[in-house]
Amino acid sequence: MAAAFVTLASCATFGQTRVDVQVDLQKGIWAFTPVYRWFGYDESNYTTTKNGRALLEELHDLTLEPVYVRAHFLLTSGDGKPELKWSSSNVYAEDASGRPVYNWAILDGIFDAWVGAHVRPFVELGFMPKALSSHPDPYHIPWPTRPGDVEGWSFPPKDYGKWQELVRQVAAHMAARYGMAEVSTWYWEVWNEPDIFYWHGTEQEYNRLYDYAIAGVRAAIPGARVGGPATTGPSPGSKSAAFLEAFLRHCAQDRSAATGGPVPLDFISFHAKGSPHMADGHLQMGLGHELENAATGFGIVRTSEKFRELPIVLSEADPEGCGACSPEQHPEDAYRNGTVYPAYTAAAMQGLLELAESERVHLIGFLTWAFEFEGQPWFAGQRALATHGIDKPEMNFFRMAGLLGGERVAVTSSGAIPAESIVRAGVRQKPEIDALATRSGEGASVMLWNYQDDVATGPEDEVRVSIHGVPAAIHRALLEEYRIDATHSNAFETWKQMGAPQEPSAEQYAQLQAAGQLKMKGSPRWVTVEDGRIEEAVEMPRESVTLLSISWNSK
Repeated sequence: MAAAFVTLASCATFGQTRVDVQVDLQKGIWAFTPVYRWFGYDESNYTTTKNGRALLEELHDLTLEPVYVRAHFLLTSGDGKPELKWSSSNVYAEDASGRPVYNWAILDGIFDAWVGAHVRPFVELGFMPKALSSHPDPYHIPWPTRPGDVEGWSFPPKDYGKWQELVRQVAAHMAARYGMAEVSTWYWEVWNEPDIFYWHGTEQEYNRLYDYAIAGVRAAIPGARVGGPATTGPSPGSKSAAFLEAFLRHCAQDRSAATGGPVPLDFISFHAKGSPHMADGHLQMGLGHELENAATGFGIVRTSEKFRELPIVLSEADPEGCGACSPEQHPEDAYRNGTVYPAYTAAAMQGLLELAESERVHLIGFLTWAFEFEGQPWFAGQRALATHGIDKPEMNFFRMAGLLGGERVAVTSSGAIPAESIVRAGVRQKPEIDALATRSGEGASVMLWNYQDDVATGPEDEVRVSIHGVPAAIHRALLEEYRIDATHSNAFETWKQMGAPQEPSAEQYAQLQAAGQLKMKGSPRWVTVEDGRIEEAVEMPRESVTLLSISWNSK
């Protein structure tokens, strides 16, 4: 853990900035799409652990909107015991005559936990059971793998008809267990990142895999929402961009290898990733890389005449880095415990929405690839929302986002950096201090963030927020200010102040649980409304997020 502390302490220092933010409640853009409510993780077997179940309940409680959860390794062979970067369900095997044998126990446990927590599965159909793999041995190599290692779960099926029937059996089983109405709200995605080592087949073989999988799902659930291809982040001229383009052509122009009819496609998925790294002795995030991935993918979708209006899910979208690694081995991953992560996510959400609007595509979600890790040291620095049942600051970004809702309204900020500029040059020369605002009924919410790629120390920046368009009859409004910074909504700082215990006492654990919740800065207070305007000054530290919640009663 020392590496994480050293990395974040040896940062650049910048001068104070003054920013003016104007919010116009009378200029609505459109309904606010809750793009933040999607989550995922490698180790699907963590779903049924005590901490995994508790975190699922918390994810459900973030928002009134349905929350979706995606996980790897739902169909792989094994004993159901999780390892880093590995899980299994053993749902499919074959007897000595080659006849399928289905075992639902482990898979039912995973889906029961999701449905029981009232989150909705974003079902990733993968990976290949050993009995179906065309190259079964070696089937699983414990992580970390070495360059050149090839695992049997990543190969095409030896029999596409059996693959289709496996998927049909899974979909039919879920429909029987949870009801057709429930499973029709789920998303069904075929595989993960078939343009890299997750798929040791050709592009054409992936298209065939997709056709047979979708035929299986639709045979059991005719109205199922199906899609893909879940490729890695595209950039101009990249293999992943070419793969995405070719997949869309296949769906638009070819006949299904499974049915001979049109290829169904209800949503498009691909990934968008940042690029954290060390630069001149300090941590430098890479928001521009994530936004470039998104912009490239959006452009590909927009040029697809048949599919340009389909929903897009970025089925992994995050700052990246080695997901199961700690900053001790990978110092570029030190962002994960503190306030850099939520500030980045706020800026990323704004940038993704801006790029989707610019490209005129239908973004419905960016999926944060983070959950929790079992049996690891406290605050190990892995990409996670919680550690040992204690929420990290990143979790509180999503609690803030859950307070947004209704109609998105017009915001201007003198500290904003256009998404296209971030794509080109990142957020390097100065921080981005920007805002996103919504109105609903008799109230409004304004999210503000202070973010820069270079993790920086320095004075607080002064943000003058002017909210106008409050109904003329209102003269007083209730203001609540929520904050994520070094002293608010930050269990990591509390843990460090305790001496970074690896075995906290019961009293310390209770303190950490409380520190991990979303906190207000000060108390709720009534503010004056003059000529339909509220003026508020907010002091924002670097790498912090604030949410102003305003309500009034017109009766």
